[in-house]
Amino acid sequence: MRTSRFTAIALAVGLSTIAVSGCASTGGADSGEPVTLEFWSWAPGSQEEVDAFNAAHPDIQVKYTDAGGGETSSAKLVTSVRAGNAPDVAAVEYTALPRLVVAGVPLDITEYVSDVEDKFAEGTWAQTTFDGHTYGVPQDIGPMALVYREDVFAEYGVEAPLTWDDFRTAAETIKAQNPDLTLASLSTDGWGWYAPVAAQAGEDWWSVSGDTWTVNIDGEKSREVMDFFQGMYDDGLIAADPILTPEYNKELNDGTMLSWPSAVWAPGVIEGVAPDTAGKWALAPLPRWEADDPTVSFQGGSSVIVTSTSEHPEEAAEFAKWLNASEEGSEMVLNVQNAYPAALSAQEIATEQEPPTLMPQQTDYYEVVAEISKNTKPVTWGPNTDVAAAAFTDAMNAAVANGTSWADALTATQKAVVEDMKKQGFNVKEGN
Repeated sequence: MRTSRFTAIALAVGLSTIAVSGCASTGGADSGEPVTLEFWSWAPGSQEEVDAFNAAHPDIQVKYTDAGGGETSSAKLVTSVRAGNAPDVAAVEYTALPRLVVAGVPLDITEYVSDVEDKFAEGTWAQTTFDGHTYGVPQDIGPMALVYREDVFAEYGVEAPLTWDDFRTAAETIKAQNPDLTLASLSTDGWGWYAPVAAQAGEDWWSVSGDTWTVNIDGEKSREVMDFFQGMYDDGLIAADPILTPEYNKELNDGTMLSWPSAVWAPGVIEGVAPDTAGKWALAPLPRWEADDPTVSFQGGSSVIVTSTSEHPEEAAEFAKWLNASEEGSEMVLNVQNAYPAALSAQEIATEQEPPTLMPQQTDYYEVVAEISKNTKPVTWGPNTDVAAAAFTDAMNAAVANGTSWADALTATQKAVVEDMKKQGFNVKEGN
C-alpha cells in the first residue's frame, strides 16, 4: 500500500493540471463525430494494434505516435501535460509511474477500469495502483530470467546456474578454459537491475507505511549484493560495460558474451541485434540467492495510462482496457509486440505457443516462463527514480574507474534520493 500523502500530492497536482490544460482529443457525442484519441507508445507493433482497435470501434478512433521509450518518453509526457498538448493515452514504464503520478500526468481511472482488475495477478495490478487508486492498466511484465548461450555452456560442461554462487562457479569454469569469454556484463547504469535483484535478496529500496516513505537503498542486503558482483568483476569473471552498444552487440554475435541476466523480454531484444545466433540460446530462471527460494522480481514492463488532461477519459480508458485486458488486445501484446503479457488469459495462451525464434529448440520455453512468473514479487518503486538512476550511474562509473567500493555507490544514491524526496515534501526515513 502506498502512502496517502503520495496520493494527496498527486491528486492536487493533477487537478490543477486539468484546470489549466487542454487536450489533443476531438469529437464526441455532442459533435456527432467519432472520438479521436492520441496514443503515445514505443512498443513494436503498436500501429497494428491501433488499426485493429479502430476497425472494431468506429465511434473511437486512435492515432498512434512513436514517442520513444525510457526516460525520454516520461520527460515528454510531463512537458506535454504542462503545456496542454499531451496525448490522451500513453505507455509508461512501471519504474516511472510513481513519479508521473506525483507530477500529475496520469488520471485516476479506478472508476473506468476496476471491472478488469481480476484479469491480472494481484502483484501485477499492484504495479499500477497506489493507495487504492489505479493509474494505469498493466500491459506487459518482466519476470526476471537468465538468457544464456546453451551451446557454449554445454561445450564447457556448465549447466544453467541455480544460485548466484553457481553463476560465479560457471564463470570460473568457463574462464579457466577460455579467457576470451565473458559470462555477463552488468552495466554501471543498471540501477533498474540492481534494485530488483536486491529485492530478490529481501530488501526493497523504497517502501511506505502510512504517510512515511522509507528509503533503504544502502541497506545491508543491498550492500552484500553489490559486494558479490564486485567480487566477480574484480576477479575478471564479468564485465561492467554498457549493454546493447555496438561493442556489446558484437560480443553477442560472435559468442564471446554468454548470458544476459535480465527478464523474459530479453529474447526479443537479442534476436533484434543478433539474429544469426538463433537456436543457440536458452532461457532459465534467474539465479537465486538461496537454493530453496525461487523468488525473483520484476525488471521492466509497462502500463497504459490515461493522461489527466484528456477530454475523453472514459473512451481513453476503454482503449487501454481493450489493448491490455481483452482477449484480442492482450494476445497482440504477446504475438505482435513479442512481449510477455500482463493479462492472465494471454499468459495461458502463451503456454501453447511456439517458443521465440531465438530459441526454437526450447519447446518448454513458455512453461518455464509461467513457472518463473508464479514466483515473481512486485517491486515498490519510489517517486523519484530518475534521481536514483542519475546518482547511481555517476557513483558506479566512479567506483569502477577508481577501483573503489561498489556498495558505496548505494550510499551516494540514497543520499541524493532522500534529499530530493524531502525537497518534494515527503515524510522520509532511512533504513529498515
